[in-house]
Amino acid sequence: MYILLRYESAEDCSDDDDDKLGLSQLRKNVLEELKMHDSLVKEWGLDLAKEHSINSATVKYTDFLLATASGKIEGLKSSGKLATPFEKTKIAAYTLGAMTPCMRLYAFLGKKFKELPDLEESTHPYSKWIDNYSSDGFQASALRTEELLDKLSVSLTGEELDVIEKLYYQAMKLEIDFFTAQPLFQPTIAPLTKGHNLEEDRLVIFSDFDLTCTVVDSSAILAEIAIVTAPKSDNQPEDQTARMLSSDLRNTWGSLSKQYTEEYEQCIESIMPANKLENFDYKQLSTALEQLSKFENSANNRVVESGVLKGINIEDVKRAGERLILQDGCTDFFKRVVKNKNLNANVHVLSYCWCGDLIRSAFSSADLNEMDVHANEFSYDGSVSTGDIVKKVESPIDKVQAFRNILENCNDDKKKLTVYIGDSVGDLLCLLEADVGIVIGSSSSLRTIGTQFGVSFVPLFSGLVKKQKE
Repeated sequence: MYILLRYESAEDCSDDDDDKLGLSQLRKNVLEELKMHDSLVKEWGLDLAKEHSINSATVKYTDFLLATASGKIEGLKSSGKLATPFEKTKIAAYTLGAMTPCMRLYAFLGKKFKELPDLEESTHPYSKWIDNYSSDGFQASALRTEELLDKLSVSLTGEELDVIEKLYYQAMKLEIDFFTAQPLFQPTIAPLTKGHNLEEDRLVIFSDFDLTCTVVDSSAILAEIAIVTAPKSDNQPEDQTARMLSSDLRNTWGSLSKQYTEEYEQCIESIMPANKLENFDYKQLSTALEQLSKFENSANNRVVESGVLKGINIEDVKRAGERLILQDGCTDFFKRVVKNKNLNANVHVLSYCWCGDLIRSAFSSADLNEMDVHANEFSYDGSVSTGDIVKKVESPIDKVQAFRNILENCNDDKKKLTVYIGDSVGDLLCLLEADVGIVIGSSSSLRTIGTQFGVSFVPLFSGLVKKQKE
């Protein structure tokens, strides 16, 4: 009903006949949707005539819609009067910006649920709900809503578009909160942590760092610190650690980087089976990745011998970590895990990064001091790096061994659910070792190697549903 009222409000605010027609059609679609809901409620044996308390998550979203349609938008000054057609069009755009996530989310969920094999049976209690939201008609309606939002936004300024973006994100969050807040009255396929018991369960999340959490590889960042802080001439103070000139460092790093890329590709090609394995063979995959481990060790030895990491001050590393750009949503995801008092959770970062201080600084600046970092470390003389690397995690074999050691050292009898998040071939063994392995990014070498060795990559949602049923 609230969606219907907001479409009416948006229709009233629009001054374009085509837009009014489009909004009118969307309003009619909502009326049909309400009839479908009434029918389902009767089938489920519920009596809406009886008084029911409304979930607080529902109230938050409906209040948000009402406020937006009334022009009461956080951070936006409003006189309360819509004097001109342009001002009314803005409110129509803002209102649609707050409603579109609902349409898109329902269209997405309907389509995803429809793909699950167990939901093909017409006897499923939610089959009509799923049929409605997965239908071509509803998918088209969601698309029309988005197209109409785009059209209403054409004349808006950059600042006004920012308002719509914030409204969109807020609406999507409120919608997700709505679904998450629903109680479970019967055994069901639910979010992995929905039935989490603090006394009995432990969630252990493992994550790679470079290009899983970050936008740029940490080795390039550390090399850039070395180059930028290196002397530009031979006139170096006698009391400072002797360092390569900045120009020499840049050339050396360029050569090392080129050699690494070329030899990495050769190594990947050499360990690839000639023919795709019919059945997954962990031992054969592990043996192949030992060759990659030897390559990574040799590459790190070349870096140490070159001296490119010598003379870097730890404070420069920490400052770089504080400014490090993480993947969109990375910080929020980890905060929702470690700050959640209803989760008995630990987060471990397993990384090839040469300097754990860089990782710790990146997460510390985001108020994520709870993260346990397992990485290589710089060797320091005071606060200045000697150029050597204290090697702890260099390879796929090192990573999976660290993974196992961490679990063995969990000194309790709680039931553990392990999740590993990674993006590259170096993460493959850990992705397979975890209860749930989540692949970030689009590494072709990871998928090619995995597929050739009989590993299956499946969509996250359907994969989780299957896992929970097991």
